[in-house]
Amino acid sequence: MKAVILAAGKGTRMRELTNELPKPMLRVQGKPILEYIVAGVVAAGVREIFIVTGWRAEVIENHFGDGSKFGARIAFGRQVVQDGTGKAPELAKDFIGDSPFLLTYGDILVTPDTYPQMIRRFDESDFAGVITVTPGEDVTKGGLNFFDEQFCLKRLVEKPSLAQVEQLRREGWLKPGAPAWYNAGIYIFRPSLFDFTSRLQKSPRGEYELTDAISAIVASGQKLAGLEIQGRWVDVRDPETLAKLESEA
Repeated sequence: MKAVILAAGKGTRMRELTNELPKPMLRVQGKPILEYIVAGVVAAGVREIFIVTGWRAEVIENHFGDGSKFGARIAFGRQVVQDGTGKAPELAKDFIGDSPFLLTYGDILVTPDTYPQMIRRFDESDFAGVITVTPGEDVTKGGLNFFDEQFCLKRLVEKPSLAQVEQLRREGWLKPGAPAWYNAGIYIFRPSLFDFTSRLQKSPRGEYELTDAISAIVASGQKLAGLEIQGRWVDVRDPETLAKLESEA
């Protein structure tokens, strides 16, 4: 098992905080967000890590170096054009080789035991991968995931409109009282993911979307296992979230 961390974006919602730093290098209680992720992945036994950089790439590259001081081998690839999460993992294709890999956004904080739980779920069967989810209330906020009785992915709807939400209710996908499963931004994939990312077309917002590749994997008949994240899950999306984390000492 290897790992790929997507850390190329500037994080414009952080406003002036990311003028000099890439968002994953913003500090939470004295340590960069990205360092928590690397430490968690390494603790799960994954020691070969590829970080996709972009905005202020040198800050990340200089901090982590070859990874030896973090107990890992770390390599980097720069996403020169920020054209979405669908193409970013392809920078790690040669690094991955024929290994399955854990893929995470560089601004998602979870408890460290999340990563070994994902690996155990992946090892339960011949899955094409694992998609993590967290329950929520507002179904228009993120990627909505629907699962079968074995908690394998049946359908993914990215940021549905109010009209789509109503249709999902009418068709029985959204049931009263049942949790809405949000995409939590941490995955495991086999290298066959790249067969699907290579065929991606740009979405209406002009980006290559990882979720389109995930939908194509499901449509091909392969199984993606779901896993609910237990304990803390934080998408460090804005200064308010960052301030809240700082106050939790």
